[in-house]
Amino acid sequence: MRVTARLRKEWFILGIVLVIAVARLEPAVGVKGGPLKPEITITYIAVSAIFFNSGLSLKTEELTSALMHVKLHLFVQIFTLVFFPTAIWLFLQLLSITPINEWLLKGLQTVGCMPPPVSSAVILTKAVGGNEAAAIFNSAFGSFLVSNAVFIASALIVLFLTLGSSSSVPFTSIFSQLFMTVVVPLIIGQIVRRYIKDWLERKKPPFGAISSCVLLMIIYTTFCDTFANPNIDLDKFSLIIIVFIIFSVQMSFMFLTFLFSTRNNSSFTPADTVAIIFCSTHKSLTLGIPMLKIVFAGYEHLSLISVPLLIYHPAQILLGSLLVPTIKSWMVSRLAPTVGSPAPPVPCILHSSVEKFFLITSMFPIFSKTQQAAVLVASLH
Repeated sequence: MRVTARLRKEWFILGIVLVIAVARLEPAVGVKGGPLKPEITITYIAVSAIFFNSGLSLKTEELTSALMHVKLHLFVQIFTLVFFPTAIWLFLQLLSITPINEWLLKGLQTVGCMPPPVSSAVILTKAVGGNEAAAIFNSAFGSFLVSNAVFIASALIVLFLTLGSSSSVPFTSIFSQLFMTVVVPLIIGQIVRRYIKDWLERKKPPFGAISSCVLLMIIYTTFCDTFANPNIDLDKFSLIIIVFIIFSVQMSFMFLTFLFSTRNNSSFTPADTVAIIFCSTHKSLTLGIPMLKIVFAGYEHLSLISVPLLIYHPAQILLGSLLVPTIKSWMVSRLAPTVGSPAPPVPCILHSSVEKFFLITSMFPIFSKTQQAAVLVASLH
């Protein structure tokens, strides 16, 4: 019984392992142009289904109130489009003197310039029970900002890489895709909800499970593209180092967003913190790859430049999924004192340095005992 219960609880993580294994065995099935036609089923249908599902399950007043969280939205957008690329650029100045493949490093910089994704951050936020409305708004707004003004992302890439592109930017088609796959399904979901609200409240459909299944499809096709890419021609040392850097960057930035959003004067609730962690650190593969093909059109090293983004996308989903139970337990523990109280949620403040230490080390279990001790000493100051 315990094993069965455990499997039911961790079915999503097991599903991730399964779809990755299947993608590795036969990547041709899920690649672009393959039998599953992910360029249609994933890019349009799957993403649209996610936001229709979100619109159907999200109360209108919650989405409206999310628009008023100006401080939260500013935090996410500034972190994503200013702090992230700048920090990566500074870090790469140190790595430029190493033997790591320079085109992989350039690709890592382009990752920092990308907008938030339109699916994974929302689903992971919902899986934890965080501020889904804020996650939807920031994912849509971040992609909208870059999709309708692609020169922003292009300017960031040129600024940090000193590489330009004379190609015209098809912002109209990108905006149309974003509008049709995000905004329209969300609005339709909200409209449908108005007519079947009573039925939804009575039946309580498993919206979270539905979104998770769709995300598994996205993970599968993503790994199919990664495993089927024949142009990855680089030394193993550079690839291993890049993978390590990507996971380190994600964990470090999740750690930073957690610290910033739980300060005594932050005024963010635990649910807000969850949305901030995922929306601030996730990057869009759907918008990223087409953008790279535009900015680096004609570059023979385009395939190498795209490798970090191809790694970053599944890595953010894997890492986020693994941290869901830990973050959810923390959020529940922070909200527990307010259960049954008419007062608004208590701001997400960690009063105890020891409490902060145990949360941080539980989120990042790869810390050694020495590193854990160092974190504890730092937190006490």
